Amino acid sequence: MPKIAIIQAGTVLYDKSGTLEKVKNYVEEAAENGADLVLFPEAFIGGYPKWNNFGITMGTRTPEGRKEFKRYFENAIEENGEESKFIESLASQKNIHIVIGVVEREASTLYCSIFFYSPDGYLGKHRKLLPTALERCVWGQGDGSTMPVFSTSVGRIGGAICWENYMPLYRMTLYSKEIQIYLAPTVDDRDVWLSTMRTIALEGR
Repeated sequence: MPKIAIIQAGTVLYDKSGTLEKVKNYVEEAAENGADLVLFPEAFIGGYPKWNNFGITMGTRTPEGRKEFKRYFENAIEENGEESKFIESLASQKNIHIVIGVVEREASTLYCSIFFYSPDGYLGKHRKLLPTALERCVWGQGDGSTMPVFSTSVGRIGGAICWENYMPLYRMTLYSKEIQIYLAPTVDDRDVWLSTMRTIALEGR
């Protein structure tokens, strides 16, 4: 059976280099403790700016909110950018699988994504299909083209981000691809989340 390390930690908001240092430290600790795979929370790189509205109200945005969003935008990462290459190298050096929530930047749009890495390199990504509530003003919507299940040495892995776990058809998509290790990075810290995960574990067998 593979050993999985689950990280419960916060981002260094607006400081992706500081966050990458945390990633490095947690990955090293997980590897030293014999983990085969390490899972980080939703939007760990880039951050989940809880309680922040970026100055958005219906029909208008404040100058201060625009400046803050610019900082947030600049701390997102790209799929094949230097930060992603850093994590890829880390997975190889420590001989571990890394699954991490990121704020992904492509052109002028941000996405809430999961990046998957194995010791052999970058595997691919999943983009959150439908951001929740105000997230829709910050992150773009996934188009359904990134719903992978990867065959790895630890098993067939894939993931659903936060409230995507309440989407029955997406869960069925992962089940139909014969997922074995179902990963669910989230910022949801309510007790009800545990019952949600137990239900999915029973449902998906």
